[in-house]
Amino acid sequence: MINRKQFLSAASGFVAAASILTGATLTQAAEVLKWAHVYEAGSPYNTAALWAAEEFKKRTDGRYEIQVFPASSLGKEVDINEGLAIGSVDMIYTGPAFAARSYGPLAISDYPFILRDFDHWKAYRDSDLFQEMSAGYKDATGHTITGLVYYGARHVTSNKPILTPADMEGLKIRVPNAPVYVMFPEAVDANPTPMAFSEVYLALQQGVVDAQENPLPTIQFKKFYEVQKHINLTGHIINSLVTIVSGSTMDKLGEADAAILTAVTQEAAARASNEIDAAEQSLAEWFEAQGNVVNKVDRGPFMKAVEPRLTADDVPYTLEQFKRFVALGQ
Repeated sequence: MINRKQFLSAASGFVAAASILTGATLTQAAEVLKWAHVYEAGSPYNTAALWAAEEFKKRTDGRYEIQVFPASSLGKEVDINEGLAIGSVDMIYTGPAFAARSYGPLAISDYPFILRDFDHWKAYRDSDLFQEMSAGYKDATGHTITGLVYYGARHVTSNKPILTPADMEGLKIRVPNAPVYVMFPEAVDANPTPMAFSEVYLALQQGVVDAQENPLPTIQFKKFYEVQKHINLTGHIINSLVTIVSGSTMDKLGEADAAILTAVTQEAAARASNEIDAAEQSLAEWFEAQGNVVNKVDRGPFMKAVEPRLTADDVPYTLEQFKRFVALGQ
């Protein structure tokens, strides 16, 4: 038999051991959030997301961990947008044109020739108009847009020079699977062919499509320059990504941690945006060094072909929103 002193000593040791075990369990019980996107692991968008994951973990004292899933590993663009609602993902990068399936006016920044340059893009990011668009999207979906990321000016790659709208007549050009991307090719009598991002390289290589269009940094990290000789500087769309957090995830975080996540994703967005802007300044020379032909293009005739469509009855934004957008930064 053990005496009372021995019993208390043993009980004390058990409580201490239990406390250590409980502490270890609490330490290991970080809530895991899934952040999905379709861009390459080496892209600035992914590296910024990884930075944000570390920062969020640090700023919440390890209560949360973000796992980043690049390169369509959790699904294509449409899949991950749907994933926000069904709970298969907590956060995504996506294009405004894809998010606009739930709230049409958000697509305004993706329309051709509506943005002038990076400064105009920054003016939109910081504007009341963007805040209104984000609020409209939240009202429609319950999800929160926490950041706007600069994706760059989109240019056409092909195996022949594209210098005038006539050069695009009948051209089978891959576009993202969202209605806004069809406007530019249709205006110049090309043949827009929606296709998932992950399928484009092989489609170009095998001649399934004649051309594609993306910003210079994307053309580089997706290696489209390997299978397309000409890079034609049409600059027809200045693109963005939005960082979106699902409504259920925001509710789960609570006000304080949701504010931390918002701040971190905004900082990450600025990091990626500045990196893309810097890359755009030097990549034309880099492509020429790889043996590509970089064609300067008179954008005026392309803009003239598209212009009437920007205020047509079938666009998802109002004329007042269009005028406010164009006036930003002037």
